[in-house]
Amino acid sequence: MKISKPLFILSVLIILLAAVATITGLVSDKPAEVTEVTSVFGERISLYGKGIYRYDSVSMAAQAIAADVVTLGVGIPLLIIALVWSNKEALGGKLLLTGTLGYFLYTYASMTFLAFYNQLFLVYVALFSLSLFALVLAFQQVKIDELPQRFSISLPVKWISGSLIFIGAMLLFMWMGRIVPSLNGKVAPFGLDHYNTLVIQALDLGLIVPLAILSAVLLLRKKPWGFMLSAVILIKGLTLSLAIIAMIIAQVGAGVTVSPVEVVVFPLFAALVFWMVVILFKNIIPSE
Repeated sequence: MKISKPLFILSVLIILLAAVATITGLVSDKPAEVTEVTSVFGERISLYGKGIYRYDSVSMAAQAIAADVVTLGVGIPLLIIALVWSNKEALGGKLLLTGTLGYFLYTYASMTFLAFYNQLFLVYVALFSLSLFALVLAFQQVKIDELPQRFSISLPVKWISGSLIFIGAMLLFMWMGRIVPSLNGKVAPFGLDHYNTLVIQALDLGLIVPLAILSAVLLLRKKPWGFMLSAVILIKGLTLSLAIIAMIIAQVGAGVTVSPVEVVVFPLFAALVFWMVVILFKNIIPSE
């Protein structure tokens, strides 16, 4: 079954709007009137000072620009490839489409709720909404009940499940290590800057960690949704890990202090996820 027309239209709109958002983020250079602010915790926060991210902190702006590079150079091409591949009625294409839409949903939910208000706010909201509804439609394009029969018996289910649990646990302990010391309310959590909450950590702890563990358990039991969710988490995790690595490089280049744990963990995370994605796709049985 080829992908539906509504899903195709939503995906094309995502491609167009994401191109607008990323290119604007990369080429805008309007200077800010304010270059430093004091947070409610009394910390002096240096602002990026130019372009669409001029009122974001140096750290956040470096991350946003790095994400723009990865979205423009990897995310959008992957979405185009997934659309073409899906239209050939290939299961691999549909799984790639679903996982890539998961990346766009996560990315623009983050930008909608975290980035300091700018002229692209409505574009972020539109991309967040389009990605959400496109993801729902993408799930409907996959015959989920048939998934266990569409993968080879040589698929290393235990290895993939263990990796998903490891990913979930890694995110859990890493973010809790950042959050717990600040729960006494006397100090700001590392990386809060002048924002009002930890959006990325909320998304990871509230969605990614539970989904990673749930998909691992279901996959271990060879349940249909285990195969579906595992594919989404792995593909989304691969694209997002590339963005995070780019963010770390950009932050280091901007002189921002980065946790040594994150510098080591995320490249390992990317390598692990890439290996699992390759294994997953290699074990798809072509339809007759």
